[in-house]
Amino acid sequence: MQEGSAIIVGVGPALGAALVRRFAQGGLRVAMAARHPDKLRDLAGEVAHTGGVASAYACDATREADVQSLFRAAETDLGPVQVAIFNAGAFEPGSMLDIDAADFERCWRVGCYGGFLVGREAARLMAPRESGTILFTGATAALRGGSGFANLAVPKFGLRALSQSMARELGPKGIHVAHVVIDGQILSQRHVELARERPEDGLLAPHAIAESYWHLHQQHRSAWTQELDLRPWVERF
Repeated sequence: MQEGSAIIVGVGPALGAALVRRFAQGGLRVAMAARHPDKLRDLAGEVAHTGGVASAYACDATREADVQSLFRAAETDLGPVQVAIFNAGAFEPGSMLDIDAADFERCWRVGCYGGFLVGREAARLMAPRESGTILFTGATAALRGGSGFANLAVPKFGLRALSQSMARELGPKGIHVAHVVIDGQILSQRHVELARERPEDGLLAPHAIAESYWHLHQQHRSAWTQELDLRPWVERF
């Protein structure tokens, strides 16, 4: 069991929910952040039923005031923030000939600028304590930009760069910063048909990904991982 709290920004029904369950299981009180926190009521009840604590907070990761308010509230309500996970993102597929400028900016603001705001606020709390973990959810698009994927690749490239800069600056201050490349589709309701077409365990299981995030948090500082790539066994790379 651990003292303190974990903040997870971008909690949906798949990976976000799995992260909430795993970090609550590890003994941290979890602040679940989403634009519509009312959708997290059942998840909060599920965690409470298993003896954990998970509280929902309204937060738009692209708004500086929202992110600052979230961290202040989590510190006050749940205890010192030990872990911050940025799991938010947005994607509008489209050709470079047709991409709407507003859509492009929105995807960048959600997927990269939001990561900066969350990472900065976490670092400001953790640096005086000389401890803490900051994790960013990346994607295959962080490594290569695919045709029709500019709206995803640009923010994911930026988020990866942010994580590298933060790791180099904050590592000596005792803060572990890591970037996780999710290389493949995550098993969720919207990928049910794809899961049926794939062999067993052909999609990334949310609980298995969450276990890797927990392991990153538990790593000894003499052997910290800065980047971890996760993919199902059937995925080509």
